[in-house]
Amino acid sequence: MKRSKFIILIMILAVSLMVLPACGSGNKGKTPETVRIAALNGPTGMGMAKLMEDAEADEDSKYEFSTYGAPDELLGKVINGEVDIAALPTNMASVIYNKTEGQIQLAAINTLGVLYVLEDGNEINSIEDLKGRKINVSGKGATPDFILQYLLKEHGIDPEKDVELDFSMQHADLAAAVAAGDAQIALLPQPHVTSAMMKNENVRIALDITEEWEKVVGGTNPLPMGCIVVQKEFAENFPNALNDFLTQYENSVKWVNENQEEAGQLIEKHGILPNGKLAQMAIPKCNIVFLDGEKAQSPMNEFLKILLELNPASVGGELPGEDFYYIKK
Repeated sequence: MKRSKFIILIMILAVSLMVLPACGSGNKGKTPETVRIAALNGPTGMGMAKLMEDAEADEDSKYEFSTYGAPDELLGKVINGEVDIAALPTNMASVIYNKTEGQIQLAAINTLGVLYVLEDGNEINSIEDLKGRKINVSGKGATPDFILQYLLKEHGIDPEKDVELDFSMQHADLAAAVAAGDAQIALLPQPHVTSAMMKNENVRIALDITEEWEKVVGGTNPLPMGCIVVQKEFAENFPNALNDFLTQYENSVKWVNENQEEAGQLIEKHGILPNGKLAQMAIPKCNIVFLDGEKAQSPMNEFLKILLELNPASVGGELPGEDFYYIKK
């Protein structure tokens, strides 16, 4: 009797050991009921337009999209786990990672530099030409401010003594002022750059900040300004669903860049920008890309290190750990 009980016990243990690995690997095949995706209006969300259109046309699509006008509106949604995947500024991704102790991962860089120095005139042709001038900048203490300060310092220009930085206007107001001839030199992001140039043919792009960044940092580390992040728990539970999304998103980015007129219409339709023609004209200067987590590491680390030196709070106080990057398996 004892022997038969012992044999039964051994059989139960053997079956348990066979089941455990199966449970552990079963997560990879799981499918979420919905995938909650959020994007910001503007360049950071523009590459998603085709994917949003395809999802709308597919009755079986699990994608649920929402768009937001300002990064702060999206911040709480990501921290609270109300969205699974989000397109947001790169430094905000670092802030959220540090604030939540690694709750999110960066899955891709989706936007490179969107900043340009506009001039109503023809006197600014290099960073050095900015010395002694008044530069209108929208957003003191924001990423454009830090990037400009860094480039000025790298060219021997003291941002506090050698130039006058005017932060009195936000993006839309500054673009309007440039178009009206009320601001001669301005640092602005797309699509406000295109908006100002469409309204005043005398306004020109004097400096491409992405090019100026690469001259200093190196061409292998382009300026990363927008990214795709994912909740780490979602990545762990639904890797197949995440990888499928990233493939579709990469295809969407390619389509937007190659079909600018149609993309402009979809960008307007889905509320990413209010004007399709403006979107179409802005796409070539928005640097919409797809650099996966592995390719994103070097430019992101360089960018975040520079921001950390200028203002630690801009990246959440410290650099993210290695687990910040989602590497597709």
